[in-house]
Amino acid sequence: MSRKLPVAAATMLALAATTPAQAQASAVATADSGDVAWILVSSALVLMMAMPGLTLFYGGLVRAKSFLAVLVQVGAIAAAASILWIVVGYTMAFGNVGIGWIGDGNAMMLTGNGDLREGLTLPEPVFALFQMCFALITPALMAGAWVDRARFGWVVAFCALWGLVVYAPVAHWIWGGGWMASGFGTLDFAGGIVVHTTAGISALVVAILIGKRSGFPKTPLLPHSPALTMAGAALLWVGWFGFNGGSALAANGSAALAIINTHIAASAAALLWIALENRLVGKPTSVGFATGAIAGLATVTPAAGFIGPGAAIVFGLVGTSICYAAIQFVKQKWQIDDSLDVFAVHGVGGMTGSLMLAVFMADALGGAGYAPAMDMGRQLLAQVVGVGVVAAWSAVATVILAKLVALVWPMRVDHEAETIGLDITSHGERAWEFD
Repeated sequence: MSRKLPVAAATMLALAATTPAQAQASAVATADSGDVAWILVSSALVLMMAMPGLTLFYGGLVRAKSFLAVLVQVGAIAAAASILWIVVGYTMAFGNVGIGWIGDGNAMMLTGNGDLREGLTLPEPVFALFQMCFALITPALMAGAWVDRARFGWVVAFCALWGLVVYAPVAHWIWGGGWMASGFGTLDFAGGIVVHTTAGISALVVAILIGKRSGFPKTPLLPHSPALTMAGAALLWVGWFGFNGGSALAANGSAALAIINTHIAASAAALLWIALENRLVGKPTSVGFATGAIAGLATVTPAAGFIGPGAAIVFGLVGTSICYAAIQFVKQKWQIDDSLDVFAVHGVGGMTGSLMLAVFMADALGGAGYAPAMDMGRQLLAQVVGVGVVAAWSAVATVILAKLVALVWPMRVDHEAETIGLDITSHGERAWEFD
């Protein structure tokens, strides 16, 4: 290799066919206290991404009359997903591997587990906790697609089922030793496919099913507090260190590399976004800086531990370029009201980074190199299969689940409730009392 990356990164590639793509280490008899401490901290950082990071980021982007509704939706989604993860979600994603489509029931309620997660230096509950934080933030990402108009009961029920039908199986396919990793060698360091592709595609589908907000696209539906959005983005940025760095599943050089790549990609993406704004609309905005950073973070996530820092800059620049164009395309060309651009930023960014990974992990480009029997062409095919199958599964399952839940709770509030605002009509509260 022209540039040696940490041994853990190369180990991950060799084990990708039989174990989660999130970094694996050699099996040991006892837990490593440093690794345990880092993963516990990373879990807290990922939870911070959801609450308060995502709530403030999304909350600032909506109108004041629906600010609290966004916070309550994200919180309720995270709480429901956490409970279901412990009861059955974890064993579906990371239980014993059978035919590779879903884990078995050996770990329901986190019972029947050994002291250590096989192949790791982490006790099973530590690993389960970290993965739970991914399981709770992924459906919460979708909330940005339906702000101002979704019925609360439908949101919670749909996201709860979605976590079991979409997220858990996909996590098993790629991270849990399932068919996609073992059969094709599909890689996803920290969630470009498992998190961002599933949430992004499903958000787009729901935005189509639920319909446009009143006034879209002719009436400007402006953020009520860009300051809150900027604060939320900052929390997401910091929390992403745990999201990507923790996915090394050890306190080692691979974790440090992932964090460096995470930060540098976000920096490049945010700067390019405001440069594009300044050129195209006349002024660089705080919302643009925040959105660009998230686009860069989503794009580098699937490759964070597999590429060098130079490639991470490219990921950030490409992520901003494609995501910026995707927003214009979705809202102007298709006129789909994906209100907070979940698909265009998270979905498009995650899918783009997942495909770029196949090229930039090459040894000659400073990456970790390919697993045995793999090369750039085979890895690209594996990534295309991963992105394509997961996108299709997410879309079909979302349509079915959304329609089924709507038989009990309609997807959308009525026009009067939307006009008054969900804070009052759904929760009986106002975010701001100025009198």
